[in-house]
Amino acid sequence: MKLKYILPILLFALFLNACSSDDDNNDVEEINEVEGLIQIQEITNTTHTIELFNKTGEFKTGYNAVSIRVKDNTTNSYVENASISWMPMMQMPTMQHSGPNSNIVKEIGKNTVYVGYIVYQMTNTDGSGWSLTLNYSIGGTSFMATDTINVIQNDTQNVASFMGSDGSNYIIAMVAPNDPIIGINDLKVGLFKMESMLSFPEVADYTIMLDPRMPGMGNHSSPNNTDLTYSLIDNMYHSDLSLTMTGYWVLNMKLMNSSDTLLKGEDVTETNVQSSLYLELEF
Repeated sequence: MKLKYILPILLFALFLNACSSDDDNNDVEEINEVEGLIQIQEITNTTHTIELFNKTGEFKTGYNAVSIRVKDNTTNSYVENASISWMPMMQMPTMQHSGPNSNIVKEIGKNTVYVGYIVYQMTNTDGSGWSLTLNYSIGGTSFMATDTINVIQNDTQNVASFMGSDGSNYIIAMVAPNDPIIGINDLKVGLFKMESMLSFPEVADYTIMLDPRMPGMGNHSSPNNTDLTYSLIDNMYHSDLSLTMTGYWVLNMKLMNSSDTLLKGEDVTETNVQSSLYLELEF
């Protein structure tokens, strides 16, 4: 074949190949590793921006699951190999204290997302008072970022702080259900002991007796509930919670230690309509 015919064919083939490569690149979509989450806040320093996410875009009193990304301010890329810890702090008029919080770990199946939880046991009426400090290291270099945060008061009592009969201070917080149903729900709560103003470790192997009631409906209970027991899988307490109708429920509780000593709470009777240890749920 003459050269004047070969050259146009080669140029046309190269053009088709370039177009095909462009189409292939356009078909590759960047995976959004925080899809379905709403950003709560950014905390920045000169080198990084720490992005905080959850499903509502707000911190509220009680249990808060949090997703975290660390963005390099120079490259705008997200860090995949950070080691992160945090410290929430509540500033009171004459003192300051932290609250229960977990270790931060890489989310399974994600490259740039880290997860953990914080329990805010209280807040000011305007949501002020709390700050969050993150200490993290990347490639052996340590960094720190801190800022104030806004914590909104939850509509129902999903967390309670109290002193037990043993003289220790405890915090109990509802983790689930997030979307209650009529029927049997998996009730999950965290139980924490205040060792100091900065330390609130999880408490294992206690028992939390459960008696759900509807105050607006004659304070009736429901069948097939079980007491809350500790699980080594997630270090939380689980039980079956039976909700027979929508509305406002009080989850009356009694806390027993590993020796079956009553630490807090009372039975619900005709003359005692509510335990002093309780959480609330409305749906």
